[in-house]
Amino acid sequence: MSASRPVTFAADRRSALPATLERRLDHIEHARASLAAEVRRLERIGFEDPLRRCHEERRYWDFLAAVHGMAVPAPAAVRDLLA
Repeated sequence: MSASRPVTFAADRRSALPATLERRLDHIEHARASLAAEVRRLERIGFEDPLRRCHEERRYWDFLAAVHGMAVPAPAAVRDLLA
């Protein structure tokens, strides 16, 4: 597993986050769920290095979830403009 390749497709850091807060939160939660599933799979197989990298990615996405969780949603008029 190369350091430049994403651990899962949903947790690809190279893809842009969506414009709206709600969509960003959904994207982040999807990435976290895919990484949690990958951790379970790697634990069953017993691959230590990919598991360590997966944990690093989970910390990154957990940080994003915390930061975006503190954000105040935009008013409906602004959301309509961004949609």
